[in-house]
Parts: sequence; structure tokens; C-alpha cells
Amino acid sequence: MEPTPAGTVRYGIIGTGMIARMHAEAIQLVENAELTAVYDTVGERARNFALDFRADWEGDFDAFLAREDIDAVTVATPSGARADMAIPAARAGKHLLCEKPLEVTTERVDAIIEACWENNVILGCVFQSRMSRSVRHIRQALDSGRFGRLVMANVQVPWFRTQSYYDGSGWRGTWKLDGGGALMNQSIHIVDLLLHFMGEPESLCAYCDTLAHERIEVEDTAVAAVRFKNRALATVTVTTGAAPGFPRRLEICGTQGSVVMTDDRLMRWQFVDQNDADDAIFSDSVPSEGIQGGASDPAAIGCEGHRRQIEDLTQAILEGSQPAVSGVEARRAVEFIRGIYQSAETGEMHVF
Repeated sequence: MEPTPAGTVRYGIIGTGMIARMHAEAIQLVENAELTAVYDTVGERARNFALDFRADWEGDFDAFLAREDIDAVTVATPSGARADMAIPAARAGKHLLCEKPLEVTTERVDAIIEACWENNVILGCVFQSRMSRSVRHIRQALDSGRFGRLVMANVQVPWFRTQSYYDGSGWRGTWKLDGGGALMNQSIHIVDLLLHFMGEPESLCAYCDTLAHERIEVEDTAVAAVRFKNRALATVTVTTGAAPGFPRRLEICGTQGSVVMTDDRLMRWQFVDQNDADDAIFSDSVPSEGIQGGASDPAAIGCEGHRRQIEDLTQAILEGSQPAVSGVEARRAVEFIRGIYQSAETGEMHVF
């Protein structure tokens, strides 16, 4: 293998599915990143994947982790199997970028975070919607106080997944490996944005049910009413049973201004102190950055969001800093969703 140029982070990928391919495509688009090798429990899958991306492959996990030409690994396994891969990788001194959710319980999330801290490696989690221009504009407006007092937020994910989507997989729709349904798998991105914008939750009440699919253990429909510690209120309504599938929507309302974002495009950007810069911000929100989509087809997203996150992690590794979405930050969405599940199961308010 050719020597790696100085200032380049060499990546390995764990997994060979659709999302792993998105990781590989994204790595190839980052100037200071290089794909070295891929690992899969089935060697033939690893070999075929490696051929497509001109990388090495390993069918033995220990051999994969022992490679000195891997600085960081991306983990694209089923959700409930990520700790099993991430913890040994951290102990082998590899920096980590895990797909969302980081894991399916807070206990398993904490085990990954602890392993990374103990072994002095950087941990990031894929929440690519955080990387969109619209999200950055909203966060900046919040930080500068333009919303005034936050009073309300609403998030909706009226998506659709066919029965064959679940039937064709051995792990989707299971508590052990999917960790949940419409919330934990499809809607965790918008849950992350809700927490990113509104702050720390105080309590919630929720309902969950399986209304549109058969032979799955988890919910395909959920609603929750939330109170945040700043006293703002919010609703969360999600499903994978809304045929044929519609764009997700997020609304943030404050006493001095409100915004509406559909997928990752700003549809409303209005403030009491409206200024000339607001027109440019609204115009800067384009229909698609390769980040949005997935309302009816999980493959209907590009790799641009992943490219931005891998670029961000690469810079963090080279500079010794933290990525935009650290493991601790990624934990919040898992804790929140588990709170919804607990409230729905017990019929009682969940207090954080």
C-alpha cells in the first residue's frame, strides 16, 4: 500500500450495507480522508465492497483492528450491534464515527462513551441534518436571541415504509437490534434537532402503537407532548404508516420570531426585527443539499451530509478537538426516545 500523506486520516468501515456504502462514498469526497479497509462478518461481502471502492478487506475483526493503517473507523452495523464493534475499536486506539442512533439504550451508549474516554479516542455520531445550512442559521438566530422567549415547537414525520421493508430484514422492527421503530430509526434526526434547538427536556407524556404494519415488535406511530426546562412546550408526531410518505416538518416559535423547516429547507423565516440579512438567509436555504429525503425510500438521500460529518471528524482528529456531534451530544436523543417509550408503556409522565 502507498504511504499515506501527512495530514490524512485513514478510515476503515465496519459494515457493507447501504449506509456503509454512503460512508465510503463520503470518505472519497473528503480531501484529508482515505478509505483503507472494510470489515464484515461475511468475508465475501467485505471483498465485494472493497473491490467497488478500491480498498482492502478483512473478514477477521481482530485483524481489522490490528491494522496500523487505520486511524478511525465508521460503524454502520445494525443499531443494537454498535457497542459490540465500537468498544473493541476504541480499545484498539481507533477514533470512531457511529451511525445514528449511537446505540439503542443509554447503558450501551454510555459504555461506548466510556471506552472512548478511557482510550483517548474521539467519538462522533452521524446526525447529518445538523450539517445543513438551514439548521446552522436557526442555531445562530437562537444564540443571538432573535427568537425572544421560546414558547413552542412542533415536529412531524409523516413517513411511509412498506411491509416488505421490515420483512426483508432480520433486524428492522426488533427491539434488540433496531431499538425501536418510527422514533428510534426514522425520526431520531428530527428529535436531535428538537433538542438541539429547544434545550433540555423536563418531562413528557406519550402514546406509541403499531397501526400500519405486521410482524414487527416496535411502534410505527408515536405522539408525545413535551415540556422543556425553559418551560417551552412541544409536540412530537411520527409514523412510518403515512402513505405515500411526506416531508418531515419542524416549527420553532418564539415571542420575537418563528421559523418552519420542511426537510432541510426553510419555508418560513420571520422575526419582529426583520432585516436585510434575512432575505439572504431565506434564499440560502435550497430545496436539497443531498441531506433531505427518505420520506418513502430510505435510499433516497445523497451522501453530502455524511461527507460534511466525515470532513468535520477528520478535522477534529487532525486538530485534537471535538466533532460537531460528540458521543455525549448524541446520547440526548436516545435518552429522550427511551423516555417516550417508558411513558407509552406505563401510561405515566416521564420525568428526565
